[in-house]
Amino acid sequence: MAATDAGSGFRAVAERARAAARRLALATRAEKDAALHAMADDLAAGGDRVLAANAADLERAEAGGTPANILDRLRLSPDRVAAMAEGLRDVAALPDPVGEVVRGSVLANGLELRQVRVPFGVVGIVYEARPNVTADAAGICLKSGNAVLLRGSSSARSSNAAVVELLRGAAERTGLDPDVVQLVPGDTHDSVKELMRARGLVDVLIPRGGAGLIRSVVEESTVPVIETGVGNCHVYVDAGADLDRALAIVLNAKTHRTSVCNAAESLLVHQAVAQQFLPRVVEALQGAGVTIHGDETFAAYDGVVPATDDDWAAEYLSLDISARVVPDLAEAIEHIHRHSSHHSDAIVTEDQGAARHFVAAVDSAAVLVNASTRFTDGAEFGFGAEIGISTQKLHARGPMGLPEMTSTKYVVTGAGHVR
Repeated sequence: MAATDAGSGFRAVAERARAAARRLALATRAEKDAALHAMADDLAAGGDRVLAANAADLERAEAGGTPANILDRLRLSPDRVAAMAEGLRDVAALPDPVGEVVRGSVLANGLELRQVRVPFGVVGIVYEARPNVTADAAGICLKSGNAVLLRGSSSARSSNAAVVELLRGAAERTGLDPDVVQLVPGDTHDSVKELMRARGLVDVLIPRGGAGLIRSVVEESTVPVIETGVGNCHVYVDAGADLDRALAIVLNAKTHRTSVCNAAESLLVHQAVAQQFLPRVVEALQGAGVTIHGDETFAAYDGVVPATDDDWAAEYLSLDISARVVPDLAEAIEHIHRHSSHHSDAIVTEDQGAARHFVAAVDSAAVLVNASTRFTDGAEFGFGAEIGISTQKLHARGPMGLPEMTSTKYVVTGAGHVR
C-alpha cells in the first residue's frame, strides 16, 4: 500500500509503522546498510524525477509569494540530490548504535548487568520545506532501527513524495518492510495534530522548522518531543581577538548560507578593538550584501540601520545581522544570556582565559572558540547526516546523530538468581 494513500487514514499508517519497527529492530547491520546503499543508489539514479517534482513545488511556492529564504530551503539541485545520496552512504559507514553497551558490570551477587542501546520504535518528524530532511531522517532512523513517519510541509509535498517513493522501493528490494519509511497522509494541520496525539503509536516526535512550528508541537503534543530550536547565533569578537581571523569567521558565519539555523544572526565586538575592527567588518559585511542592524556605535557608519529591541533576538535567516559594541566579556555573555536561542555561540580570541570563561558561562548546545557557527552540524561533527539540532537539555543536545535516536534498556543475566 502506498505511503501516501489518504484513504488508509493516519492510524493505519501508524500501525503499519509500528509493525515495521518491530521487524526492523531484529535486522542486522548488514541488512540495514544494504538498504541504505540501495536507497542512495536509487536516489542518485532517480534524481531527475526528484528534481522535476521539486520544480513543481518551487513553481507553486513562487506563485504564492514564498520568501526567498524559504525558497532556498525548498530548492533542490543536482548537487543537493547527490549530497542526499552521499549522506545515506555516510550513515551506512557509521557504526550501528543498536546493541552498543553503554555501561556494564557484574554485581556483588554475581548478576551481570548491561545497559544497551535500543531503537525508540516509531519516530515522527514534522518539518518545513527542506526536502533533503526526508532522506536524512529516513536514513538515520533506519540505521538506528526506527520506523519513521514523515510530515513535511505542503510546500514540499511533491518533492517529499518522490523521495519517499524511491526510498521505499529500495527498502523493499533489499528485503526490509517498506513501511519503515512513510509519509503522513494529508496536507492540513489536522494530519499534524493526529501525529502529535498518537501517543502509544508514535514513541517520539521531532519538530524541525521555525519558532512557530516548534512551539506548536511542544505545547500541543501528547507524544514525547525532542525539541530542536531556532538559531539566534552570536559571534563575539573579544579584546584578545586576531582581527583578520575574526573578520573571516564573521563573514563565513553570516554569509556562507543564510537560511540555516547555524548562521550567525548577531555580532558583538569588544570596545577595546571596536575602533580597529568596525570599519573593516562593516565594509566587508555590506560588500557581501548584508544589512547591519546596529547600536549607536555601529549606526554611525553609513548604511547601518539602527537596531530595535526586536533585532537582538531575531533569527533573520537572511542577509541581515544585529551588531553591538560591548564594554567587556561579562556584558557579551550577559547579552547572549538575554537573547540567545541556546543554539550556537562563538568567541574569537587569543586569550585562553577569556575563551575558558566564555565556554563555561555560555549555556548553549554548541560553544565555539575561533571557529564559525556554521560548524554546528552533524556531518561536520562526523556524525553523518543529522536528524536536527536539539536545544533542550534532556536526552539529547546539539546535533542529533545515530546514538541520539536510541533509548536504552537493561539486560540482566543470572544463573538461577532469586531475590
